[in-house]
Amino acid sequence: MRNPEDLYELSGDLPEMTGPVLLYSLDGFVDAGSVGELVREHLLDSLDHRVVARFDVDSLIDYRARRPVMTYDRDHWESYDAPELVVHLVRDEAGSPFLFLTGPEPDRLWEGFAAAVRSLVERLGISLAISFHGIPMGVPHTRPVGLTAHATRPELVTRTSFFDRVQVPGSASALLEFRLGEAGHDALGYAVHVPHYLAQSAYPTAAVAALEAVIGATGLVLPSDALREAAARTEADIAQQVTGNDEVEKVVQALEQQYDAFAGATERESLLAEENDMPTADELGAEFERFLAERGGDTPPDAQL
Repeated sequence: MRNPEDLYELSGDLPEMTGPVLLYSLDGFVDAGSVGELVREHLLDSLDHRVVARFDVDSLIDYRARRPVMTYDRDHWESYDAPELVVHLVRDEAGSPFLFLTGPEPDRLWEGFAAAVRSLVERLGISLAISFHGIPMGVPHTRPVGLTAHATRPELVTRTSFFDRVQVPGSASALLEFRLGEAGHDALGYAVHVPHYLAQSAYPTAAVAALEAVIGATGLVLPSDALREAAARTEADIAQQVTGNDEVEKVVQALEQQYDAFAGATERESLLAEENDMPTADELGAEFERFLAERGGDTPPDAQL
C-alpha cells in the first residue's frame, strides 16, 4: 500500500489546537433531504474558514463517472470546475477551531483514503470525528425528526437505534468510521430520518436535527438561525399542500399512527409484535407518488413532497 500521507498535503500554518473535532460530509452516497449538503453549505457560508489540507483527487476520483463542469464561451474554454476534497479549518461563533472534511466521496482507494484521514487524525490530535447524512424512512413530517447514531464506542451513542442487524451498501464515510474505530480513535455518525416522500427534496428541518446533534456531541457554538428559518418556510409550504386534500391527509394520518405505534412500543419485545392493519411504507410512498403525478406542475419547486 502507498504511503497514506502521499494522498494529501497540508497547506498553510495551523494554529495550536487541543483535541479538535473533525466533521466530515462527503457527496456521493445516500443523503435524503440533502441533509449533509444543507449543513455543509450553512456552516461554510456562516463561519470563517480556510483550507488546510487537500487530497489528491486525481488518484481518488473517477472523472468519467461524474464529469466536472467546464464552461465554453464562444470560441474557447473559459473555466474548469475542478473537484476538491479538502479539510477546512473553521472557527465556531466562540472562536474555537474545528476541522471540516468536504468534497466528493472517493471512487477508488477507499482503504488508502481511510488511512490518509487516520494519518491526519493522528498528526493533528483530533479527539472526535463526526459524520452526518439523511436516510429515507417511513415517517411523517408532522412528528419530531429522528436519527440513528452509530459510533466506534458504545459510550458515544446516547440514542436508541431503529435498527437491529442489517447489511447495507458500503460507503467511504462508513469505512472511515470503521477503520478509525479499529485504530482506537473516537468516531460518531448520525443518519437523520427523512420522510421518504421528501427524500428527493431539500428538507432543512432534518438538517437542523443533524446540526443540533453535532452541537450536542461536540459543544461547538454553531449558528442555526438561517437553517431554522428555511425549515419554517418549508414546513409551511408542506402544510399548505397537505391541508384540504382528503387523500393526502389520510396518508399522513396513517404514517402518524404508525409512528405513534412504534414510539409507544418500547416496552414490547418487538416493535412489530402488535397486529395493526397499517399500510406499508411502500404503499404509502406509492400513494404520494400517485398524488403528485395527478397534481402535475402545481407544486412549488422548493417544497415538493
